[in-house]
Amino acid sequence: MILFPNAKINLGLNITERRTDGYHNIESMFLPVKWKDVLEIVPSRDVRTHLTVYGNKPDCPVEKNLVMKAYNALSALAPIPPADIYLEKIIPDGAGLGGGSSDAAFTLKGLNELFELGYTDYDLAKVASTIGADCTFFIYNRPMIATGIGTELSEVDFDCTPYYIVIVKPDVSVSTKEAYAGVAPASWETPLSTLIYENKIDDLKNDFEASIFTKYPALGELKQRLFDSGAVYASMSGSGSAVYGLFTDKITAECAAKSLQAYPYVFVDKL
Repeated sequence: MILFPNAKINLGLNITERRTDGYHNIESMFLPVKWKDVLEIVPSRDVRTHLTVYGNKPDCPVEKNLVMKAYNALSALAPIPPADIYLEKIIPDGAGLGGGSSDAAFTLKGLNELFELGYTDYDLAKVASTIGADCTFFIYNRPMIATGIGTELSEVDFDCTPYYIVIVKPDVSVSTKEAYAGVAPASWETPLSTLIYENKIDDLKNDFEASIFTKYPALGELKQRLFDSGAVYASMSGSGSAVYGLFTDKITAECAAKSLQAYPYVFVDKL
């Protein structure tokens, strides 16, 4: 079985409060994008589950990869056969694009289908929430308003069809811990969900940007460069360091992407 775990962007991100458990409550809209990894899952040839990673390998031992955490979390519910799992990493890490979370969620969905486990999306979402905050979104993988720590999701009617997207990941990585250390939680005057429903995306912002752009000014300059290239909206995704721009014209988007080819990771496609 071959699957294609995709990335996501955050369209607006408000850090509303710090929780007593050390996490933060947020409000954001998650949008799936077509930048994809490649995941293959087949029954194992022996009694153990193996994960082999190719491409942009994350800097962690295989046993700590979220794909293995997904397998272990699902097998904790009920015994499942061992599997050989092959992952080609294309989505960059440390980018705020949710690549690792997507790999984990697609692993849950793939194992469920391959071994005919019979779990619903709701069942898988509960398992996904124990692996990572973004994992739950990728079970459903459609535009969602995320609240709580990012696991409380509600569907939103957002028309993606007018937009092309350019995503740029410079040679900078921002840890989630580092990003949250620089924010002061506060609610927006107008809730993000209201701005989305009223189609006021120009009023959206990412609360991480103020501190991250101060520490890494090149990211702020990259955001401005996307605007200068014709983007109607630009933002850092999640806690960074990927920055994206939304364009209403395909040729303008492709020209913007071409002008950014000096960066290590550049992606352009229909949103």
